[in-house]
Amino acid sequence: MADIRAASRYVKSLLDLAVEKNALEEVHKDMLLFSQVVASSRPLALLLRNPIVKHDQKLAVLNKIFGSKVHSLTKAFFEIITRKNREPILESVAREFHNAYNEYKGIGKASVTTAIPLDAKLRAEVEKLVKTYSDKKEIELVEQVDPELIGGFVLKVGDKQVDASIKSKLKALKVKFSENPYIKEL
Repeated sequence: MADIRAASRYVKSLLDLAVEKNALEEVHKDMLLFSQVVASSRPLALLLRNPIVKHDQKLAVLNKIFGSKVHSLTKAFFEIITRKNREPILESVAREFHNAYNEYKGIGKASVTTAIPLDAKLRAEVEKLVKTYSDKKEIELVEQVDPELIGGFVLKVGDKQVDASIKSKLKALKVKFSENPYIKEL
């Protein structure tokens, strides 16, 4: 819990500084890159959480991996984090930075689960549907495929959910058929 609070403080500070220095887009790309690299490299994630490895060695690894690929503000942020011995929360900071960026830019998040992958036409229809449920101008759509839905979709926008899947309709029919109106219940 304390790590989440610390991560949110670092995110707020980094976001404010990136806006002030007109480097918000670059820092956002850097944080997405960092999240992607850490997610794909378990040894790097374990290294950042390892209390035995010295902080200057962790900084050297970060500089080696991200040195010329990231903005100078991101490099300075990595240095501050390592100087403060907070490398274990870097992954949380990167993830939360994306959420804070979306909030700052007014980008909403939605997820759609379908039985088959969406093509361009269906994606456009889903995005249009999402905009009716959301007050955001832009939407970040996360797509998932679940063949068990049989057909249709499940759309989640904020705290709203639209379940137009065949699986849920079959389940509702099963419940309805299990009720027998001719037998009096006691």
